[in-house]
Amino acid sequence: MTESINTTKDLKFYSQKSIGIATFIGGPMAAGYLIKENYKALNENDKGKTALIISILATIAIFGTLFLIPETIIDKIPNMLIPAVYTGIIYLIVNKIHGTILDTHEAHNNAFYSGWKAAGIGLISLIVLAAIIVASIFLIPDETYDAYDAEMEQFTKNEEASLVFYEHLNTEDNLSLLNEINAIAIPKWKENIEIIHRSNSIEGLPSELLEQNKKLLKYSKLRIEAFELFKKLIINDSEAYDTELNRVHAEIEAVIESLN
Repeated sequence: MTESINTTKDLKFYSQKSIGIATFIGGPMAAGYLIKENYKALNENDKGKTALIISILATIAIFGTLFLIPETIIDKIPNMLIPAVYTGIIYLIVNKIHGTILDTHEAHNNAFYSGWKAAGIGLISLIVLAAIIVASIFLIPDETYDAYDAEMEQFTKNEEASLVFYEHLNTEDNLSLLNEINAIAIPKWKENIEIIHRSNSIEGLPSELLEQNKKLLKYSKLRIEAFELFKKLIINDSEAYDTELNRVHAEIEAVIESLN
């Protein structure tokens, strides 16, 4: 039985395992670079450039898709699942295109680049990806947050307009106070409830904002309850509602505290 010819004895490659490690750390882009280097060692530079371009496009596709998936769904996906999937795919691709060459190279005890070097390249790729993601968050307008902020801006205006009532408690007569409750305070909080429901329907709204909206909804309903009690207190000219009003205000303060 004849031994295979050692055609790669003077070459140095990144092993399949090293490429897998780099991919898991730094994504497909890291794999593309290492595959390019292996092609370069084989004097197949054009194939190497193609591999790198494909890896960059794959990285954009993967992370672009992740940005489009609602956060409520992303939160349910195990952190390691996505890297494990694309690492497995890259491993199979490397095995298909260079598996035989790398196996033969190893069988002849030829040199490979260290796994640490591959991991370092994976780390560099990770840093580049992180920088791009951070830049996209701060530089690219986010329609979801913009839409939510616009709704919350109106919410705040309504809140401020209604709470002027408290400044008038000791300066306005009962009729003026009742008119203010009926014409301004309660309608503003009913509008705020509509704003919350409307903002809940914004596509891709993060789970933390949905949770915040639950608190704001409770807050709005408590404000309406407080103004309804003020109406009864003024109409009946009675302190019988003070205890109930104090309870509602205590609940309002608790909700405000939870929002801060």
